[in-house]
Amino acid sequence: MDEFVQLETLSPQHFLSLPRPDIIIGTADGVPDTSTLAAHDFDVDTRTGFMPPDPPPSRLPLEWEPWEAVLEDALKTKLQLGGKPGITPEEAALSSSWRARVRETPILSTLDLTNSELLLRRAHHVLVFIMHMYIHTQSLDTEIRIPPSISIPLLQVSSQLQLPAVGTYSDTVLYNWDLKSPSSDPIPAIHNLRSQDLFTGTNDEQEFYLASSRIEIRGVEALELMRATMDEMFVGDDIAVRRITSFLHKMTKVVDELKDILLAVRDGCDPEFFYHSVRPWFCGADSDPAKRKWVFEGLEEYPELQEPTELSGPSAGQSTLIHSLDIFLGLDNCSTQNDPDDRWSLLRRMQNYMPRHHRNFLRHLSSNPRPLRSLVAEGDPKLLEAYNATVNAVKEFRDAHIRIVAIYIIGPSRKAKAREAESSGSESIVDENGRPLKGTGGTNLSQFLKGVRDKTAEAMILPRLA
Repeated sequence: MDEFVQLETLSPQHFLSLPRPDIIIGTADGVPDTSTLAAHDFDVDTRTGFMPPDPPPSRLPLEWEPWEAVLEDALKTKLQLGGKPGITPEEAALSSSWRARVRETPILSTLDLTNSELLLRRAHHVLVFIMHMYIHTQSLDTEIRIPPSISIPLLQVSSQLQLPAVGTYSDTVLYNWDLKSPSSDPIPAIHNLRSQDLFTGTNDEQEFYLASSRIEIRGVEALELMRATMDEMFVGDDIAVRRITSFLHKMTKVVDELKDILLAVRDGCDPEFFYHSVRPWFCGADSDPAKRKWVFEGLEEYPELQEPTELSGPSAGQSTLIHSLDIFLGLDNCSTQNDPDDRWSLLRRMQNYMPRHHRNFLRHLSSNPRPLRSLVAEGDPKLLEAYNATVNAVKEFRDAHIRIVAIYIIGPSRKAKAREAESSGSESIVDENGRPLKGTGGTNLSQFLKGVRDKTAEAMILPRLA
């Protein structure tokens, strides 16, 4: 694997271009020559995967200091949710004063940001944090109007990044981390990570984000195994099949560890606090409890800008790593018969919220002319067993995700409805079957996640009959 470690950036091209030591792969037999394609097209690092290899910038240059200052003020003031029960007049006044400051901020030029992807990412992060705080510090009966000081630069930056003008997984996880203490290790230790910005400033919120960060870092080995497997698939001989079988056994162990990391979020994040005090901050328009339309003001002066239509909030469904596993194993192309909602297409919608380089990565991965699932279907029994074990590990990962959703969203929601029913004298409680709970991605959580889990389980390949 030394040739893999020496690469500065991991990309699907390198999946195709790094030969097995005993095989020289050329352009014959339909193998594409991808050696001239730029690795940076995919922005995937050998050490950190879909996270950047170094901590993202924690502050923009002075030209955009007004944004940073407004965000810093909001975080230091510890603004409260507008829908918080028992919010005091003083807390409401602080929020109102801060929102007035946002409205008075000048519309800053984003032109010079276009020269730096890192600065564009930081700008998107800062602006969506400000926007979400501007929206969610207001009471639930207030019309949502985002002032031009935020809406215009956010739409411009979002256009450059080809991202929605709303908080995404990349804003809260991928580009929102730093090291607790300096380290010379090129691979960040998963317990040496911290978040840069937090709506609540609490460890509960940080641990929620870091669970995903740790999964991303641990998942780098899965990406390496995908690369090695794809090298072998271009050969396709008996040695290749044995090696792929070994790689799949290793991948199963990695996915099992990802499941354990996901479940470990319970150690640092309280479900009730998360549901009532953290989650509302990053909800998008799709999951707005009052179903309000988000109006971006000032667009009439900027005809090149379009009213945004994708306004879901950050979601684990936006993790490119998990989508990569689905594509690599061929799960995303399995039959959706008897699945009128086509849950895989809902997952694919979440790709709109990924950094554009990572979307390109998935498209390139999907274009592999020799998919793993087809090789497995040829019938080698040990390969089949290893493949099914990996698919089952992904299924168990999704089982764990359902458990976390039950603990952190469905359970607290039911308790809240029970309290509402008791205080109002209602005789019944409406649960998620009668009134579907929406995820920050705007989906019916329970039904959606169980459907994807079940489709994953159905993707196992039955052995051929003798």
